[in-house]
Amino acid sequence: MRKGKLELLNLKIQTRRKELKHKEKIDKFWIIKIVLIAFIVALTFAIISETLIPNVNLVFGVIILIAVITLGVIFDMVGVAVTASDEVPFHSMASRKVECAKVAVKLKKNADKVSSFCNDVFGDICGVISGSIGVIIADSLSNVINVDNLYISLFVTATIASITIGAKAICKSFAINKANIILYKFSKFINLFYKVK
Repeated sequence: MRKGKLELLNLKIQTRRKELKHKEKIDKFWIIKIVLIAFIVALTFAIISETLIPNVNLVFGVIILIAVITLGVIFDMVGVAVTASDEVPFHSMASRKVECAKVAVKLKKNADKVSSFCNDVFGDICGVISGSIGVIIADSLSNVINVDNLYISLFVTATIASITIGAKAICKSFAINKANIILYKFSKFINLFYKVK
């Protein structure tokens, strides 16, 4: 019993030290940068969804909705995988000159920023945009089947929310279990556009 209390106290002390160390490292420039990126991405997605979606037919609107939900889920999965991955194998790969390993190490070293970008910027914005697209789809659907817009909107919103939450739950579990593989594949993709010196 006493040993358990000592271990818990030790764990609390380590956690507190980590918190204090993290507070010292808060990058104010990164916070401003991520807010601006989020604003630009959200504005771009909103303009596209508000101008493009109302002019497309119902089927194409549903396809775009599925694409936006999928994009949000993929970015959420990548954010979790980068956070949950292990840096050591990528150092080993980098020493063997595996091309994307340096990218993976850089992503892992900046896991908090990568996670914030993937989960918050893309993941959350995709959630908001999918809701906007859902409203437009519900409006089109109510005109097609001649049912009150309120009921269709409630049904479409609930469907989008449940699909998104379910897909994210499955992908988060997958991301934790396959974190290194996902980080490796994401690094290969990033390596096509960005090389670490």
